[in-house]
Amino acid sequence: MFCMLENSKRIIFEYGELFCGPDGLSLGAKNAFAKDRNRLTYSIRHKWTNDYDQDSCRTYTRNICPDEGGSVICKDVKSLDPASLGSIDAFSYGFPCNDFSVIGKQNGFNGNFGTLYAYGMKIINKFKPKFVVAENVNGLSSVDGGRALKKILDELSLAGDGYKIVAHLYKAEDYGVPQTRHRIIIVGIDKTLGLSFKVPAPTHKNSHISSSEALENPPIATGATNHDKKKQSEIVIKRLSFIKPGQNAWTAELPEELKLNVKSAKLGQIYRRLDPDKPSYTITASGGGGTHGYHYSEPRALTNRERARLQTFPDDFIFEGPNESVRRQIGMAVPPKLANVIFTSILKTFANIEYPSIVPNIPTNYQLNID
Repeated sequence: MFCMLENSKRIIFEYGELFCGPDGLSLGAKNAFAKDRNRLTYSIRHKWTNDYDQDSCRTYTRNICPDEGGSVICKDVKSLDPASLGSIDAFSYGFPCNDFSVIGKQNGFNGNFGTLYAYGMKIINKFKPKFVVAENVNGLSSVDGGRALKKILDELSLAGDGYKIVAHLYKAEDYGVPQTRHRIIIVGIDKTLGLSFKVPAPTHKNSHISSSEALENPPIATGATNHDKKKQSEIVIKRLSFIKPGQNAWTAELPEELKLNVKSAKLGQIYRRLDPDKPSYTITASGGGGTHGYHYSEPRALTNRERARLQTFPDDFIFEGPNESVRRQIGMAVPPKLANVIFTSILKTFANIEYPSIVPNIPTNYQLNID
């Protein structure tokens, strides 16, 4: 029925990815499976991946495919020849969000990163995978009055042999991720198959996992990899001593000498400490001083291992590269736990297994947000 590898009681989707990063999507896909009533198991297997960042490629190789290093193609996607890649049944890409993020200038398709999604379209049109997953920040829906998202949805639906598209703004905290991370994820299934993906229902909508539970249960082992504590300056330690859990540099009552002399936009994450009783705020990839994420009980920035915990990477997932590179990799990633929920639901769709679902909050006939 499908162009997939079939081996006795297993159907395996061979999987390719662009802009992979370290990679949360692939880890979620690797651990996903479904078994139908005939005990036929559906799973996903890495075939090839691409990213331009050397540290990300090393991290991916080490954790996802340690015996298949040659399948990780580390080069600029603009110089990647699709003809050099092997055929695939499944494809995903979290195309760079820089020009769609509400934190940035939202240059959309006029920016350096906005058109990179089109390279994924080349892959889709060449290999016509049975399903496609695309991910981006929630700011994508507001760029150019909604035109950017509509363009992407329209083009994805017409790619390959045509895809039945389901787009949804997922709140990661509602799916057991101890972090308020909101992302648009688009799932497309080859429309010729007659299958309908449904948005999986939240599993933790009324029972969010707090940052303290994520970091302390169980405690991170002494000497854990990527767990080096950043040395804080004396003024930062003093400033954090006045900032209560859940507060930031603007909401805390700071002495005059500890206040920030910032005239531009006052980002809420500046020297913001975690609230131990709530999910973490969004873990970001980069930024200047005060944006590293700060512990709720100690006057310091979070370690990369703590950031990885809040992203739901397991402690044995080792990130390669210097501290700031690791921080960027973690902040760019899709939480593996959320990715696993989505890929598992896709496999259940192919296996004709019902699962709890909700109505997408981004309708197929997406309306432009224009006055």
